[in-house]
Amino acid sequence: MIRDARPDDLPRLRRVRKWLPEPTPQLLEYAVGGPPLVLVSTAAGDASAAEVPVGYVLVVPGDEAAYVAELAVEPAHRREGRARRLLATAFDRLRDRDCSRVTLAVRPDAGPARALYDSLGFVERDREADYYADGADAILLARDL
Repeated sequence: MIRDARPDDLPRLRRVRKWLPEPTPQLLEYAVGGPPLVLVSTAAGDASAAEVPVGYVLVVPGDEAAYVAELAVEPAHRREGRARRLLATAFDRLRDRDCSRVTLAVRPDAGPARALYDSLGFVERDREADYYADGADAILLARDL
């Protein structure tokens, strides 16, 4: 199930965020309940828990374009289509806000992520040197909605 993130999701989302190679400090805390769009993908928890977030997408909308700042899915739930559904739902929400384009940055060595973005129609628009803290470059991708 895909739904809006709630403040009570934050402890669980922080655990999911640990799987990002380079999360933006405090962005998730700011975004949940704020103007950025944060959607979660949930899975059944243990017997005492309801559905729990196992993935999320954080999108910062702009006037005409939105930026996918973070997309993370726990390893145990990868290859289940969760990232694809998170992005598709985000695209629908952004269209409702009259957003016409989505952009994101990806590491050149992030093969599975790049394959997902390519399959969703993202195209390379530029490259930026020394984008990441470790000095790695970024491939800047975009797609129209």
